[in-house]
Amino acid sequence: MKEEIINIIADTLELPKNHINEKTNLIKDLELESLDIVELINAFEMQYGIEILDQDIKNLQTVEDIIKYIENKNV
Repeated sequence: MKEEIINIIADTLELPKNHINEKTNLIKDLELESLDIVELINAFEMQYGIEILDQDIKNLQTVEDIIKYIENKNV
């Protein structure tokens, strides 16, 4: 799942995959803005058939946070 999520981030934001790993912080490392975050959330929701609640988004700081969140949603 890790590689798939990294691929979604890289493809959605048109970033090189080698700049993204589990510890990558979306805001500090990738300098994402709110519109980028919305795009990513939509991509994850479409890919995994889940709903990411607005109040949960602020807790998704790193790639690892996203992986854990999606794994828990798919249980």
